[in-house]
Amino acid sequence: MNTTVNNGGDDLVQNRLLSYLQDQLPFKIEELKPIRKKVYLLRTQERAFVLKGFSSYHRLKLQEAFTSSLMNEGFAKTYIFYEVAKEPPLFFDRTYFGCLEYIPPSEEVFTYFLKSDRLEGLNLLKNFHDTTEKLVSRYQTVVPAYRQADKWRERATLFLNNLPVIRYFVQKEIINELLAWADWALKGIEEDAWLFQYGRKVILHGDVAHHNFLRAKDQSLYLLDFDLIAVGTPHSDYLQYANRILPFMKWSFDDLGKYSIFKSNLEEKGFLHALAFPTDIFREWNRVIRDRTYLDSVKIRPVLDLTVGQFAERQRFIKALKYAVNEINK
Repeated sequence: MNTTVNNGGDDLVQNRLLSYLQDQLPFKIEELKPIRKKVYLLRTQERAFVLKGFSSYHRLKLQEAFTSSLMNEGFAKTYIFYEVAKEPPLFFDRTYFGCLEYIPPSEEVFTYFLKSDRLEGLNLLKNFHDTTEKLVSRYQTVVPAYRQADKWRERATLFLNNLPVIRYFVQKEIINELLAWADWALKGIEEDAWLFQYGRKVILHGDVAHHNFLRAKDQSLYLLDFDLIAVGTPHSDYLQYANRILPFMKWSFDDLGKYSIFKSNLEEKGFLHALAFPTDIFREWNRVIRDRTYLDSVKIRPVLDLTVGQFAERQRFIKALKYAVNEINK
């Protein structure tokens, strides 16, 4: 049996968790390996599971029900939960744990560096929306409504509060332009609020980072982790997806328009304005300041590259957005 960690206090917690699981599960555990915080790979002689922790019983049951609903509606490119505990639910150290299907990964990981992966991920996200549109009425009382402008105002406010630290790293001219982009974006979203409030409603994924897509051993692509699901229009997930892939496309407005799903969105003024909001920059600065890792040269380097290294490319992108808005207004 292998616990495969040597993290002091974390090791002690894991040994206690292992002891608890051995008592609660009907099979012998051969390996308990941490993947990230409160997520473990659990191997038995017969099979493997992913053990994932949730802060409440409600969150656990919501995830179980939602992934089951996806499967029932025909969306098979995700995991399912297994009920394996002798006395469910699994509850340890104030955390509820679920046993998820382990999907063996490919040696070729999914990455936004590759155009083929970017396109495949976008198509999978569209399939996800087509499925979750059928689930909105079932989940709208237990899943929050996504409020794009409110979320971004909150993020911008926190960024403003963090400026005393950020000014040590980023020149004021760049900061002032970032804030001008945010202001232009939010005003445009308010003018076209209907785009994010009305029309087709789906259950959004809410976190389309590359690590929530998994390339399986059979080369199929899977969508993972539905912790941030919310009811909204597909535009919000597509905005986030665009924001995630644009750094790998040198912030090319023309190349973004070559994706058929984005082409129609780029004809909407509200979507164009929203693309200007520097949500990734605000998010990453707020994170490193919250975690007090801004003095760690390894962790601050990608944030500086995002903010300063890509600034000229991003300036050109914003210019293209404003030109596109002006063309629509003619």
